[in-house]
Amino acid sequence: MSHKLRIGIIGAGRIGKVHAKTFSTLVPAATVEAVADTNPTAARELAEQYGIPVVYDDHKKLLANAAIDAVVICTPTEFHADMIVDAANAGKHVFCEKPLAFSLDAIDNALAAVKRSGVTFLMGFNRRHDVGHTRIRRDVIAGRIGNPELCHIISRDPSPPTAEYIRTSGGIYVDMMIHDFDLSRYLLNDEPEEVFATGACLIEPEFAKYNDVDTAMVTIRFRNGAICSIDNSRRAIYGYDQRVEVMGSKGRLSTFNMLEDNTQFAGPDGFQEPRALNFFMERYIPAFQTEGIHFADCLLHGATPNCTGEDGRAAVVMAKAADLSAKTGRLVKISEIG
Repeated sequence: MSHKLRIGIIGAGRIGKVHAKTFSTLVPAATVEAVADTNPTAARELAEQYGIPVVYDDHKKLLANAAIDAVVICTPTEFHADMIVDAANAGKHVFCEKPLAFSLDAIDNALAAVKRSGVTFLMGFNRRHDVGHTRIRRDVIAGRIGNPELCHIISRDPSPPTAEYIRTSGGIYVDMMIHDFDLSRYLLNDEPEEVFATGACLIEPEFAKYNDVDTAMVTIRFRNGAICSIDNSRRAIYGYDQRVEVMGSKGRLSTFNMLEDNTQFAGPDGFQEPRALNFFMERYIPAFQTEGIHFADCLLHGATPNCTGEDGRAAVVMAKAADLSAKTGRLVKISEIG
């Protein structure tokens, strides 16, 4: 491999733009050599923005480029598994965005292809790379708060997506809360045993047409006895709401929202602070950078991926358990899903 990791971006949509920017400008050990998208205009515009030299209208053409060491898969979820197989068969290392796939059979087939080929695989759960989340995990493992007892994860978007997006997203549990399912395992350093979920359409009634909700709450019991609650909302009028709390027998660890700036006004009506950052593209820029640097370090210096395909599969299992619980109104054991 060259002294720099040569990347191909597959998918020029919203998350593709994030990774194109990250690997082009924030990861010194990497360079983006090509971008592929079935929408040639989107691919060309992204290439022009970041000086990417080659554009393809088919991911298989990109995979045939011998100058590319690894791919970052940023397409809609329905295409992830097949593209992982194609990349592995082409000998390209893989960084895949969440979720891994909708089907566990498709996930298992993709991970089997990765194993056969021997390529490196990194699952794209960027929140593992947030400095606050990393600190909480480290302190939990070190025993700073004693035995973890309660965990609460809050994740609320500033505004709902379109109904067209919801139609193919897979639902709030697999599309949005998937990050939080992974984060719960990561922070508590443990595996879930059972899940209870409930949700409602309180913001966009049209989402119900696609058997989805816009407001959801999930409770998870872990093997070590800790209980985790996760709440998701598709609308928080005050900005992107991202908070975590883990409480144990010796104390509590918390992270708070990142604001537009750190000024505070105090007047006769009390205290006023700036809004929370608008969305994940602003809130998690440092995490995306750390994630990209980690991927390069795995391939250039032999570091071990800190988020594997098995982690990606585990999050999908939790999402499926939550979806089943919400639809049946009963507690679902993880063992029921597989």
